[in-house]
This record gives sequence, structure tokens and C-alpha cells, in this order.
Amino acid sequence: MTVTPDSPVAAGEAHQPADTADSAGPARLSEVPVRASGVELIGAMRGSGYREPPSLARRGDGQTLQLTPLLFAVLDEVDGRSDLREIADRVTARTGRLVRPEDVAQLIDASLRPLGLLTRADGTEPEVKRSDPLLGLRFRTQIADPAITRRVTTPFSRLFHPLVVIPVVALFVAACWWLLMVEGLAAATYHAFQDPGVLLLVVAVTVLSAAFHEFGHAAAARYGGATPGRMGAGLYLFWPAFFTDVTDSYRLGRAGRVRTDLGGLYFNAIVAVIIVGIWWATRWDALLLVVLTQLLQMVHQLLPTMRFDGYHVLADLTGVPDLFQRIKPTLLGLLPWRWGRPESRTLRPWARAVVCVWVLVVVPLLLFSLVMMVLTLPRVVATAAVAIAERVQLLGAAFGRGDIGAGMAQCVLIAAVALPILGTLYILSRLSRSGLTRLWTGTRGRPGRRAAAGALVLAMVGGLAFAWWPSPHAYRPIQSYERGTISDILSPASRSERIAAGSAGELQTIWPAGAARPTADHPQLATVLIPRDGTSPSWVFPFSKPAPPKPGDNQALAVNTTDGSVLYDVAFALVWVTGGQSALNTNSAYAFADCSGCTTVAVGFQVVLVVGQSDVVIPQNLAVAANYGCVDCVTAAVAHQLVLTVDAMPDAQTLAKLNALWAEIMAYSKTIEGQSLTDVQAQLLAYEQQLKAIVGQDPSATPAGGAPASPGPGATQAPQPTSSGQPRPEDGPTPGPTATPLPAPVQTTAPSDAPTPEPSTQPTETPTPLPTP
Repeated sequence: MTVTPDSPVAAGEAHQPADTADSAGPARLSEVPVRASGVELIGAMRGSGYREPPSLARRGDGQTLQLTPLLFAVLDEVDGRSDLREIADRVTARTGRLVRPEDVAQLIDASLRPLGLLTRADGTEPEVKRSDPLLGLRFRTQIADPAITRRVTTPFSRLFHPLVVIPVVALFVAACWWLLMVEGLAAATYHAFQDPGVLLLVVAVTVLSAAFHEFGHAAAARYGGATPGRMGAGLYLFWPAFFTDVTDSYRLGRAGRVRTDLGGLYFNAIVAVIIVGIWWATRWDALLLVVLTQLLQMVHQLLPTMRFDGYHVLADLTGVPDLFQRIKPTLLGLLPWRWGRPESRTLRPWARAVVCVWVLVVVPLLLFSLVMMVLTLPRVVATAAVAIAERVQLLGAAFGRGDIGAGMAQCVLIAAVALPILGTLYILSRLSRSGLTRLWTGTRGRPGRRAAAGALVLAMVGGLAFAWWPSPHAYRPIQSYERGTISDILSPASRSERIAAGSAGELQTIWPAGAARPTADHPQLATVLIPRDGTSPSWVFPFSKPAPPKPGDNQALAVNTTDGSVLYDVAFALVWVTGGQSALNTNSAYAFADCSGCTTVAVGFQVVLVVGQSDVVIPQNLAVAANYGCVDCVTAAVAHQLVLTVDAMPDAQTLAKLNALWAEIMAYSKTIEGQSLTDVQAQLLAYEQQLKAIVGQDPSATPAGGAPASPGPGATQAPQPTSSGQPRPEDGPTPGPTATPLPAPVQTTAPSDAPTPEPSTQPTETPTPLPTP
């Protein structure tokens, strides 16, 4: 996480009554003002969004202030040798407006000295107080002074040459596409979490890359001609953060400032490209997690709602240095009776429009986040307490067996859980303290307003007591099956012991005696029975994973638990039954899913050729598609089984045709993914007709006789939930999938890749019932 220092704080001109200003005596007019120690004049802000661009000055404590052109001109003419008369004459010549010595005295007393830009009248240094915004960086610690920052980051400024930027960005885009679309992160994640030492290394590299991110800001400022300041670390909200003082970049134009803002993200891209290169050399999968952390950092930094890089990019594009300072005047300026006031028209029209949109988005978002933070705090604290207790046990066990790496990894995870909780409590306490202080000072001398403010505070305390009052639901740890919707947060006790189809919750379970119970790490498939009467409790009935296919059987099994994934399993087989053996062949397709936005398809196709006499012909064709808690998912199973009986072995010409057709069928099995179920069923029916035609045209074949049979193909598809998660059984099966989002392996199982000799006669088909759950 990266945060740059505070943006310039606005400071205007204060005016006193004329008689007060005129009362300055000759002794006062001969006063020689002196700038405070460390004051630096930055100058007019280029590319400003204000109608009258402000000028910037920086105090010795690092606080940057926005000054009106007149105030800046007076401050600029203060050289420690000139009195008020001389300063007034030079300011008059410089600005083209009459400025008297009394006016200079007024600006000094009302603005420049209170802002800490000038020494006191007795020559002592002023006592200044930095602005302390809620969303500012705190507990700052300097790591490198400005001289070291400039010396260390200057060599990196060459990386911003266009001949370097273009290939680096192209390599970064290619690396991201390869990682997310081709390689994937499963192996990297497994490798990292299997070895705590590797996980610690990934965390360490990620932290170092966050520091390198700051090099990018400083180097970009140097490339544009600005001088970066100190570098350090602090705490932003509740997360440790690095920072670089690039206030001097306000000397640059809009393009230079935006380059400085994006410099950190550019250095994240450089880190990602280097890590991918190291992976190509070492094939150490865990390194790819570092690339993922860089991508997440970049996405997080681009958010314009907090003081991250995206916020500063928006501020520099609009030419408004501190957007948060514009919230109050922007909201007041939206009131119709304030449209014509000068303070509502300080920004240029296009800048005012952008800032208004930003305010109207950010303010409701921040208020919503604050309300949700308050309402969910009890359950979040309870969940964190359980997680920390578990981590502490694992920590003790790791150090007990001497595994330092695993122990340190648990320490990192404990800190990751505890810091957000501590940060939330800090934010709430600071908001409460500052809010009460403002109410108390703002209502001083106004009994009516103070009484109304007191009533408001009491109402808020009552609301907090209601939200945080101990109850069976208030401090219950969050469970993995919970939805976490706004309605659940607002009324946690309103949920009954019944759940609707497509949702998740806690239900009673009927489980076989002695069977292993499911856990979060090892879940088991189950069917949920939801009574239609609306009052009886729901029940969970577990069912076992289908047994592996026996010799002569064919099975396609697709079990999907990954959100947003596509999984196909395809099994094609041709089986010969000879020598009077029983034809008990089973063709099955099972598709089970417990995920969101996922596609799970199983396709089983089996051809059984019975040669000669067989006393027992009981083939089975099964298609089962079931999903549990799926939202916006497709779960489908297609099972086709064709059983043909012949008296004798087909001749060589017929076998050759069968071989050729079966090779075509096997090739087709590898292309099923992405086709709609309607197309798959139609193609399998076409292949069945071709198989029957080839066997039926064999010269040596004679009718075997037998009872007529019903068609064999069958398919079943689980009801597809709507976007709200409720199933629509009345819609019936829906064709799909019609696209190929992600490549998935196609597994083909075939006891024989081509027909093997044996039979002859009239083909028949056996009934193939299709049970659906």
C-alpha cells in the first residue's frame, strides 16, 4: 500500500475593517518581516482546475499550503531586509493592484503568521500544527532524507524514457495474459502454502516491492525535473504504508504530475516482468504469487476513493490538489440558492463537474462503509477472535516442534487478522472524538442547537447499543455458508431454519452411522430436501461419489467446486459382448457442482455390440446432474447408450466401416467442450443411426428378433438458478454451454478405440431410463 503526503491545504486572504488596518503606526510600517525557518516557495500550480490558479508554499514541517496570488506575492517579497512599505511597493508593481503597507500588515497578521509562514513579531519561530485528516498518513517514520532519496532514485529515472516504457508495458501485458489465461496460479498457491518458508519469502518480496513502488514515484518526479523529498513509512487507516514526498512535482505540468502518480504502478509492472523472467529460468512456481500480489497492489492503488495513486491521478487531471477539501463546498454548491455565490464558482466548469461526480460517488460510499463497519463489527470481532485463537494454537505447535518458518507464517497471518480490527476501532474512536468536539464547539452559545445535538448523540448511542447488544446472533462468528447480504446484516435474527433452493445455511443432517463427517476442508456431496408445505424443516441427505466403472462399463464424472470455472468430462466407449456372457453394461454421466458462475458438463456415450446368444441383456443408462447452492451456473449430464445384437461376426468390409466411423466419433469427443447440449445430443443420435446402418447392411447379418425397444439416448440438466439464486424448475433443461470461457481437460475413456471382431444380425436398442435427482 502506498500513500503520498498530504495534499496542499487551502489558505485564503483574511480582511479586517479598514479602520483597524489604518491604525498601524509608523513604527509598525517600518517592521521587517522574516520567513519562518524551512519555508519553501513552490509557485503557481500549472494546469489548475481553479478559475484563479493557486500558488503553493511548503512549511518547514512539510505541510504544503495553497495561497491566493496576492498572499503568495507578499510572502515572496518577504526577504528579511525589506519593511512593509518596500514590500507593498513591490507587490503593487508585481500584481498591478494597489497594495498599501497597511494591507501588507493585515495579510501578515491575519494569514501568513497564523499559517506559520512568518516568524512572530518578536522574531521567534511560530508554533505550527499540521492538518490531521482522518484519511491521512500517521505515525510517519523517515527512512531516507531528501538527499539520499535523490541520490538513490536518480539512476532509476532513466527507466521512464519512452524507448524503455513501451517494451516494459508490452511485456507486462503479455506476462499478465500468460499468467491468468495460460499458466494459472493453482500450482503456485499450493507450493506457497505447503511450505511456510516460501510463503514468508513471498510476503517479504511483496513488502520490498511496495518500497520499490515508492522509487517509481521519486524517479518519475526526477525525470520530469522535480526534486523528490524524504521517503519513509507510516500507518494509513490500519495498514502499514510507505510514502515518498513528491510535493515538488506541483512545479510540473499536468502530464508530469500524472507521470509521477503512475510511476509507482510502472515500477510494480517492472517487478512483475522480472519475476516472470526468473520463473522462466528457475521454474519455481511460488514466484508467480509475487506477480499476483503486484496485480492486486496495482488494482488497489488505482481506486480513487482513498488517498491512493488513483486519487492523486484524478486530482492532478482535474487540477484540484485536495479533493477531500472540496467535499463540503461542493455539497453546499449543489443547493439551488447557492449556485450564484462566488465560492461555488471557484472551479472551472469541467473541473467542477468532475469533482461533483466524485463527491456524489465517494460520500455515499464512505457513509455506507461506515454504517456497515458499525453494524458488522460484533460478528467481525467474534470471527477474528476465533481465527486468532486457532492461529495461536498452530503457532505454539509450530514452535514446539522447532518449525520456525511455520511459526513466523502464523505470526504474519495473526497480524493480518488483528490489524484491520484494531484499525476499525481506531477509526471509530477518532470519528467519535472529533465529531463530539465539533458539535460542542459549534453549538457554543446556542442552547437550542446544543440540545438538538445532544438528542442526536443520544439517538446514535442508542443505535450502537441496539447493534452491539449481546444476543445469540450479534457475536456469532461468520460462517462460510452465509451470504452476507445487506438484509442479513440489518436483521440477522430474521433467518429461519429453512433455506430456499439456491441459498445456503444451517440444516439438520441425516448421516449414516459410522460414516466420516464432512468438514470445511473435506466437504461431501449431499442432496437437500426442501418440503413444499413451507413449515417442515429441511434435511440434508448425503450421497456417495459414484463407484468407479466396472469392466465393460463407461462413466463420465464431473465434480466442480471452483467459482467461475468450466469443467467437462467426456467418456466414449465401444464394448463387445461375446461367448454368451451377460450384457450388464452401465453407461453413466454424473455432473455435480457447488460453485457460482460455473459450468459443469458430463457426457457419456457407449455402444454395446452383443454377438450371438446372451441370456441376460440388462444394460443401464444413467444421467445425473445435481448442484448445491449454485448461482448463475449450468450443471448438465448427457448419457447415450446404444445396444445392438447380431448373430455372427460382421465381415471385414463392415468392420472396416465400423473402425472408420469409430475413429471419427473419438475425434469428435475431443471437440465437445463449448458446444450446446442440443448440438451434442443431435450429433450423438446421428452417430447412432450411422452405426445401426453399418451393422444392418452387413451381408452376413440376419435378424436376431426380439421385443421392440425404446430409444436409448438421454440427458438431464439441473435447474439453472436465476441471478437471485432461485431455481426455475418450470423452465426445464436449457441448452448450453454455447461458449468456451476457459479451457478444461477433456477426459476420454474407451475400453476399445476401434471395433474388434465378433458378430452379425439385426440391430436393436434397449430402453435407457434417465433418473434425475
